Amino acid sequence: MSSVVIADDQDLVRSGLALVLQARGFTVMAEAANGRQAIDAVRRTDADVVLMDVRMPVLDGIGATRELTRLGCRTKILMLTTYDLDEYVYDALRAGAAGFLLKATPPDVLAAGIRTVAAGDALLAPGITRRLIEEHISRPPPVRGLPAALAALTAREVHVLTEIAHGRSNDEIATALVVSEATVKTHVNHILAKLDLRSRVQAVVLAYETGLISPGR
Repeated sequence: MSSVVIADDQDLVRSGLALVLQARGFTVMAEAANGRQAIDAVRRTDADVVLMDVRMPVLDGIGATRELTRLGCRTKILMLTTYDLDEYVYDALRAGAAGFLLKATPPDVLAAGIRTVAAGDALLAPGITRRLIEEHISRPPPVRGLPAALAALTAREVHVLTEIAHGRSNDEIATALVVSEATVKTHVNHILAKLDLRSRVQAVVLAYETGLISPGR
């Protein structure tokens, strides 16, 4: 079962999350009241997932996410926010968070989300994520052919990246391309490595920012 660090500046929220997760078999390795404590806890425990509140004192969740990404920590970052279109969540996803959940998320959905992220998949609610990205990204100028930032990708990898950006799962992509899910995972890993990205979410953001996918479509 996955190990977790809980980072939130409210004692009651941390305690409540800890009880919920422990009851569902998770190991809560540490708690943190701000982003700096969260970084220290992640480095100390090497937990599978950190639940990271967006807004915290000393160092907020975005700054902590950037720092953990810079340090190359393997711990997956799952952002917690009150509002599904929180203006700060986009920056966190861009910085390397694996996804986000609302604080009002039911306990079983929260548990499933943590397992998803711990397994290496992105926690993307396609509708919300697309609205979030479109809300905070400028429409890039039209490009002919493949955007330069994606030149390292093969044609098949570009196709897979496009499918990811549309919010499709590995299983759905495998069905569409008539290949195995393992093959899709290999393509995804190659995409992330070639583009020096931490997560599928960063790949989605890059697809929009480069004009591979256009906001509003």
